[in-house]
Formats: sequence, structure tokens, C-alpha cells
Amino acid sequence: MVLLFFATSVVGVVTGSNSLVTVPVMFQFGIDEKVAVATNMFGLTFMAIGGTIPFLRQGAIEFRKLTPLVVLTIAGSAIGALLVGLITNQSIKVIVSVAMIVMVVFTVIRHNGYSEMGDAKPPIVGRAMLVIVYLLTFLLAIYGGLYSGGYVTVLTATLVSFAAMSFTESVAATKFINVFSSGIATLVFMWQGLVDYRLGIFLAVSMFAGAFVGAHYASKMNEVWLRRIFLATVLILAIKTMLDFV
Repeated sequence: MVLLFFATSVVGVVTGSNSLVTVPVMFQFGIDEKVAVATNMFGLTFMAIGGTIPFLRQGAIEFRKLTPLVVLTIAGSAIGALLVGLITNQSIKVIVSVAMIVMVVFTVIRHNGYSEMGDAKPPIVGRAMLVIVYLLTFLLAIYGGLYSGGYVTVLTATLVSFAAMSFTESVAATKFINVFSSGIATLVFMWQGLVDYRLGIFLAVSMFAGAFVGAHYASKMNEVWLRRIFLATVLILAIKTMLDFV
């Protein structure tokens, strides 16, 4: 499990969706469903921290722009963590797979609309778009605190599509935001007594190391490769989760 979590963290720091792999694996090891979700969230907190550090060193995170998103994320994630147990795993898989496919299609269409701009950024975000970004951030945070499978992936697509961010900027932003999403959810799970600390410590170390390594190399990749990795991973995971449900 340590080796698996390390490998998924190296890739997942760019693509997100780690929980779509790690949580089902924990189920296969006979770990209780709620404990698996809570302990995975514990590890994700350290993964998010490890993935954020390289971006912080490069000054790639705009704190002023992200502050409102962080506040909304803290509130939404806390609500999501409190809702654990009310939504079945099968329902979550359907929601995630559908959302990922829709966002991939939208991102591709949106990107094609800016194809003539070359490396130029999309237009400045207007007030209406800003409201959409805030609303989606809050709603996604609820899901992120509930399960987190695909949360960072869809949030990345949201920031690219609605917040006028490049893929590089959105990857850095979502790593920073995810520190707060996973952190507050973990605190709620700890309060509920659902975290397996013995397993969580091993997973936290491996996920922190994997994310740190992944973020180091991801920050050196160009926009084209980040987009290819992102879209390919989303499509594969969406198809996989849908097939699992069927």
C-alpha cells in the first residue's frame, strides 16, 4: 500500500483523482469503508502539503486571488465530511464519472475557442464568471470533504474554464486549496474517531514524498503535456469508475 500510494501521489499531484484508486484498494484490504475514506483523507492532507511546497518556492501561488476560494473550501469541506455515511459509494462513482467526462468535453471545447490566442491567457474574469467560480468551488469542496475522488481534477478544470487560469496556474492553485480541503475534513474525521493513525502515518509519509517528487517535475512541464496528462487521466478514470458501477 505504501508503494502504491507513493506512485499514485507522484502522478496525482498533477492529475488529481488519487482517491479513485487508493480508497478502493483499501477496501480490498478489508478496511472499513468510513475508516478507509477518513484515513485516506489524512494521507491526502500531507500529499497536498508536499505538492504545494515546490510551487510555493517558485512563487507560483497568488495568495490574494485564492483567499476567497480557501474560505469557501474550508466551509464546504467541513460540511462534506459531516455528511459521510449518507451517500453510497455507488452514487459517488456515478457523480464523479459523469462530472469528469462533462468537464473534459467542456475544457477541450473552451480551449479550442482560444486556439488562435497561442500562449495568451483567456480574457479577464468578469463578475458573473467570478460568482460561478465561487459557487462551484463551494459545491466541489463539499464533495471534496465527503470523499475527494476526482475533486482536485474537477476543480482544476473549473479554474481553467471559468477563472482564466492556465493549466500550470490551476495545478498550483488546486494543490494549495487542497491543503485546506483535506485538512479540515481530516479534523472532522478525527473528531468522529474514524482515522486509523497507525496506517495513516505510513500513508501520509509516502504520499507527501510522492507529491513532492511529482510537483517538482510537474512544475517543469509545459502546458501541452500538462493538458495531455490531465485529459487522458480524467477520461481513463471516468470510464473505469463507470464500468465499476455497471
